[in-house]
Amino acid sequence: MIDQELAQSLKAWPFKEALQIIKKNGGLLNFKIPSKGYVLLETGYGPSGLPHIGTFGEVVRTSMVKNAFSSIIDCPTKLITFSDDMDGLRKVPENVPNKEMLEKFIGKPLTSIPDPFGKFESFGHHNNAKLRSFLDEFNFDYEFVSSTEKYQSGDFNETILSIFENYSKILDIILPTLRAERKETYSPFLPISENSGEVLQVKIEEYKMDSKTIIYKDPSLDKLVETEVINGKCKLQWKVDWAMRWMSFDVDYEMCGKDLTESVDLGSKICRALNKKPPTNLIYEMFLDEKGEKISKSVGNGISVDEWLRYASPESLALYMFQKPKSAKKLHFDVIPKTVDDYLSHYNSYSSLDKNKQYDNPIWHIHSGKPKEFKSEINFNTLTNLVNVSNSKDKKVIWSFINKYDDNINADNNPEFDRLIDFALNYYEDFILPKKKFLEIDSSNKEVFIDIINVLENEVTENSSSEDIQTLLYEVGKKHEFDNLKDFFKLVYQVMLGQDQGPRLGSFFKLFGLRETVDYLKKLIDN
Repeated sequence: MIDQELAQSLKAWPFKEALQIIKKNGGLLNFKIPSKGYVLLETGYGPSGLPHIGTFGEVVRTSMVKNAFSSIIDCPTKLITFSDDMDGLRKVPENVPNKEMLEKFIGKPLTSIPDPFGKFESFGHHNNAKLRSFLDEFNFDYEFVSSTEKYQSGDFNETILSIFENYSKILDIILPTLRAERKETYSPFLPISENSGEVLQVKIEEYKMDSKTIIYKDPSLDKLVETEVINGKCKLQWKVDWAMRWMSFDVDYEMCGKDLTESVDLGSKICRALNKKPPTNLIYEMFLDEKGEKISKSVGNGISVDEWLRYASPESLALYMFQKPKSAKKLHFDVIPKTVDDYLSHYNSYSSLDKNKQYDNPIWHIHSGKPKEFKSEINFNTLTNLVNVSNSKDKKVIWSFINKYDDNINADNNPEFDRLIDFALNYYEDFILPKKKFLEIDSSNKEVFIDIINVLENEVTENSSSEDIQTLLYEVGKKHEFDNLKDFFKLVYQVMLGQDQGPRLGSFFKLFGLRETVDYLKKLIDN
């Protein structure tokens, strides 16, 4: 356990969130375990489509808060992932088969719609299975909860009846936020038609307190119908449904995107109106594309989890999610190399940190305080450049260069680094190679490269350090009177790598091999 005085001084945001949960339950000195016997953290998921990177982000961030809390307070915790699978289908997703078939089921609960993939008893069950498989892939510690099951089993009945009995208070909270025409027909209750099976957005003609029923006009029958509000015969409107869930489960913590800020505010007001405590909330910012526009699944301007995992590890994606959750961040393929190298940098420094400072390092939160054994002095950017100059997609060739630099590592004793090479090969092939524009060696720059060769052949030895090589290269740049030495290095990058920027050349030449570098430059001169 972390010393409680230390915990209050930690800067990492999961600890700050954990302290908010603790404060809600009496504070560090007077903490009381909730009557349910544990602290509950919740994440939500709309199963009208497949899980995406936002789903991963919310669960991994909440897991970090859960872990931070458990390291401070001796109290059981539980993380539930709630599926809104009783929602009515609003539109047919683009990425499913048998779209024509699904058109017939618009408006019906997702768990009442046939699975277009033909694998599960409903479309909702199919997407729930995908969600669970998705979360299991990352070894999240969670409990899955289905909205349909909870409504139909009666588990929500008590809270739903409380809302029913206080529906006028609910209306006082919700109605001021609605447009005039919406106010006329709004009800917290959405009856599910026994005739059509649809979740109905209709005006409630009468609330009957004695029988706990509502009367509404069913459009499929064109007549008034009476139905009870419990046992899955009705579903609650979204904002009220969220508040109901908080109260029913006694949720202590839930985060959400900035677009749901109003829903959090209204849900919290509903909880208080019914004398219940709303959960602690973190409102995180949205992801932006490379143009600074909000990422949208329908527009397709984001990155999927599978796409990220072709080029980098789940741990690097977790780092991306860890970094500044309250700040809007660009999410496009160019951020991946930097995120990977940030992860490597944090990892390499972790073990040398004072124990108390490790708690603020992202590595502690990504690995729940138990990081794997892994170390690399070679970063992702350098690896992609090594792939470039080696002119090979064969991993064995890449390993041969690495082992000239460091013969103590291999695929067996450092599988994480072996995996990093795979990522670098993929990223190079898909994103770097298509953009390559090599500068040719000609009369205007030939002497520069002849001097680099002379330095490497005559002044550098196998015992020379990367810094020694870098210093000698500086001297070459100065000799040729570059106004800015950055222009000298840019020239080398453009000729050798086909890009304007690159790794520190002293380190890179040593990694690639001094003899190999000389041969490579001579070949470029001869061509």
